[in-house]
Amino acid sequence: MSLIRTTYCGWPAWRLDNGIVQVHLAPDLGGRIIQYQLGSFEYLWTNQRLHGKLPPPGGLGPDGGWLNYGGDKLWPAPQGWDNENQWPGPPDPILDTGPYTIPIQTGQDNLECVEMTSPNDPRTGIRFTRQLRLTPHSSQVKITATMTNIDTRKRRWGIWSNTQLNAANRRGPGYNPHVWGFCPLNPQSRWAKGYNVMFGSEDNPSYKPDSDRRLMCVHYERLLGKIGIDSDAGWAAVVDGTDGYAFVQRFAFAPGRDYPDGASVEIWMDGIGKIIVGGKTWEGTDDPLATPYIFESEVLSPMEELQPGESSTFRYEWCAANVGGNYPVLDCTDVGVVSEPVRCVRGEETIRLGGRLGAFFTGRCVAVFTDVLGNPLGRADLNLEITPLQPLIFHSMELGPVPKNTVTISLELEGNHGTILGELAHVAC
Repeated sequence: MSLIRTTYCGWPAWRLDNGIVQVHLAPDLGGRIIQYQLGSFEYLWTNQRLHGKLPPPGGLGPDGGWLNYGGDKLWPAPQGWDNENQWPGPPDPILDTGPYTIPIQTGQDNLECVEMTSPNDPRTGIRFTRQLRLTPHSSQVKITATMTNIDTRKRRWGIWSNTQLNAANRRGPGYNPHVWGFCPLNPQSRWAKGYNVMFGSEDNPSYKPDSDRRLMCVHYERLLGKIGIDSDAGWAAVVDGTDGYAFVQRFAFAPGRDYPDGASVEIWMDGIGKIIVGGKTWEGTDDPLATPYIFESEVLSPMEELQPGESSTFRYEWCAANVGGNYPVLDCTDVGVVSEPVRCVRGEETIRLGGRLGAFFTGRCVAVFTDVLGNPLGRADLNLEITPLQPLIFHSMELGPVPKNTVTISLELEGNHGTILGELAHVAC
C-alpha cells in the first residue's frame, strides 16, 4: 500500500493505493473519505460547487447552512431535533466539517493503516477516530471507527457511516436510471414490510421489496425519501447498472442490541418531494444544483453507553466488484457477490454451470466437489483469472469428469499464492 499527499478536486488530500483501488482522504473536510475508486470508476458523489474550497473558521455556510462536500463521513446517531440525546446535524461545525488530524509524514510507503481523528465535540461529548487498511490484491478496505467519550458525564450514541454515492447519468444530463440499492430483509423484522419509511412518501415507487428473496431493492427514480432496514445479514450493496460497478458495505450485525432508529442500514435518496426536518419544510426539486443526484447507503453501529473516557468501536468493510451490467446483488460472501445464482445441469459424466459473480480479490476460480456428508471429493481448476474489475460469468461452462458422488459444487477463490480465500458461491447438483 502506498500513501501519497496530493489534491483531489482542488482539496488537500491523501491517496491510498494498492493497485486495485484508490481511496482519497480529505481530513480538512471533516475527516471525509472523499472518493473511493476501482480502476478508473469513481463511486462517490462530490459537490462541484465546493471543489477546492475549505470550510470557513466557523465550519458553516454563509447563512449558517450545511456545506455538503460529499464523500463519506462519520456522524453520531440517532439524528433528531427533540432533545440533547439526538444529533441535530447537519449542519455541524465540528464532527461534519471540523479539521481532522492525520499523523502521517509525506513519502511513507507500505503503511499498515492510516488514521484520522476529529476535534472534541462538546455538543455530543464525543471524539471520532477512523482507521483504514487496504487489503493487498483486493478492492477491500477495512475500516475501524472509534467513538470516545470526552465529556465528564455518561453519553449514549451510535456510530453512523454516511456514504453519498453518485447517482448522476455519467453519459449525459439528468439522473442515472440504473442505480439500485440492495439489502437483505430481516425475517424477524420489527416492521411489517421489513423496512421503515423515515422520510417521504410511504408509497414511493422506488421501494421494491422482493419477499421471495427476502431482499430490499431500492431503485433511484429521482424521488425524495429515506428508509431504515433492521437487516441482520451484515451487508448492503449499491449497483451502477450502466457500467456494472457494485459497491458493498459489510459489517457484523449484533442481535438483541438497540440500534439508532431501530435500523442497521439506512438508504436516503435526494430527489423531488417535500419532507419535514427539524420542524422545517425541506423541498427537493429537479434542479441538480439545489438537489444533487445522490444515493446514500448508510450503515450504523448499535447504541453504546460510554462513561467518561470510555471508547467503543465499529468495524466494517468497503468492497467493490464489476458484475457486468444492470444486475442485482442477490448475495454477498467474504470474497464476492452473486448477481445470478449458479445453475447446474448434470449429464452422465459432466456438469455445466451458469451464473454471474463479482469478486473482491484477484486470483483464480476453483471448483470443489463434495458428497452428501460434505466430504471433499476433489477439485478442478477452472482456468479463470479473477479480478474485481471484470465480472465472472458462466454461460454454459463444462466441468468434467466429475466425481460420481458429487452433490454440491463450491466455487472458491484461490489467491495469488495458492491460498483459498473463501467461497464465491455454491450449487447443489
